[in-house]
Amino acid sequence: MENEELKKGTTTIGIVNTDGVVLASEHRATMGNIIAHKEVQKVFKIDDNLGLTVAGLVGDAQLLARYMKAEVELYKLKRGAPMTVKSAATLLSNILRGGGGSQGYYYVGLILGGVDKEGGHVFGVDAAGGSIQDNYVAVGSGSLMAYGVLEDQYKKGMSMNDAIDIAVRGLNAAMKRDSASGDGMTIITISKDGYKELPEQDWMKRLNRMGIKFP
Repeated sequence: MENEELKKGTTTIGIVNTDGVVLASEHRATMGNIIAHKEVQKVFKIDDNLGLTVAGLVGDAQLLARYMKAEVELYKLKRGAPMTVKSAATLLSNILRGGGGSQGYYYVGLILGGVDKEGGHVFGVDAAGGSIQDNYVAVGSGSLMAYGVLEDQYKKGMSMNDAIDIAVRGLNAAMKRDSASGDGMTIITISKDGYKELPEQDWMKRLNRMGIKFP
């Protein structure tokens, strides 16, 4: 099946800031040396306060996003309140640890990010169910290049606006050096104002302001 070949080509980023979190990805999916798709959704809205970035098998990633969205909605109906980010990360870890997916396990690398009463949080979640909270996380074949930017420029207490700039820089660096990453950006902000996607002209203006040519 085609989805079984759409594996590691991705760069995804999650960044905590004073206003919430930024989740970001590029759009390319690869099948070996072939660019299979140029408009792949890699950031999914789970709830108004939660988002999920995905890297790995497309089918596994899409299934998990649907699963998480349904479970979070059921929780909200039962409890009358949104799920906290930590609880959502634990739920996702348990799902992954339980096995499933096209390979007998979910061939994915994920970032779960969002906001709750305690502020913004991002968790890196691996295929074995390991969940680690951090101030910033990058996952996928271009993550090494993205981490170079994040390590150099991230500062605790930074604003949402500055975090968006770093995410854009990180994705650009990955897309320049990782052949499996490219074809545009998705930049999501999650804050007390909800889940929002930046228009293309916004991140393009940021690149121009920073003197970065795209593509």
